[in-house]
Amino acid sequence: MKISDNFKYKGLRNKLVKELKIKGIKDHNVLSAIKSVPRHFFVDDALLELCYLDKALPIGNKQTISQPYTVAFQSSLLDVKPNDKIMEIGTGSGYQAAILSFMKAQVYTIERNRFLFRKTKKILFNLGYGVLTFYGDGYNGLPKLAPFDKILITAAAPEIPVFLFSQLKIGGILVVPVGGSVNQEMLLIKKLSDKKMDITKHGVFSFVPMLKNKS
Repeated sequence: MKISDNFKYKGLRNKLVKELKIKGIKDHNVLSAIKSVPRHFFVDDALLELCYLDKALPIGNKQTISQPYTVAFQSSLLDVKPNDKIMEIGTGSGYQAAILSFMKAQVYTIERNRFLFRKTKKILFNLGYGVLTFYGDGYNGLPKLAPFDKILITAAAPEIPVFLFSQLKIGGILVVPVGGSVNQEMLLIKKLSDKKMDITKHGVFSFVPMLKNKS
């Protein structure tokens, strides 16, 4: 693990925040989190010079740390409030979970890849983020810990995951990219009742696929 967060990295984060503002990110709490959370702790040493560019980077096991704009955009859609109980599907690098935790959410995150789960759990713990990490199939969610105020899916789902939707509170929000393997539509789904939802579309993105029954 990198041992410091110096003026260089803080300056690069300030520059990144300015770039995200230009691209349309307005949520002050999200921008504050991007400015404060050290993204360089969540990437490999070989990629340190790239870690504050607004681009996705490989983290191994055919996975990526999402583009900062994507992290900020999804976080903004969630409309995070202090003490929101949020389930994240796809821990990956842990950066998104750290952003939500910085915003004072109660974060429960699931990772299906054992290597990434172990690596990320250690990083989040060492950095002091109070994130609860789980190893398992994200399609199953965490029914014993439901309901959740918000659910965030950070991988491409072929369709709206109904079983995860069932783990939302009435009035809760699910943010998920839905579509094929190349591009997906970012959906914000509000739970109106156990059988009714309100869906709004928020542009095209590209995520790695959400896989079922894999480890």
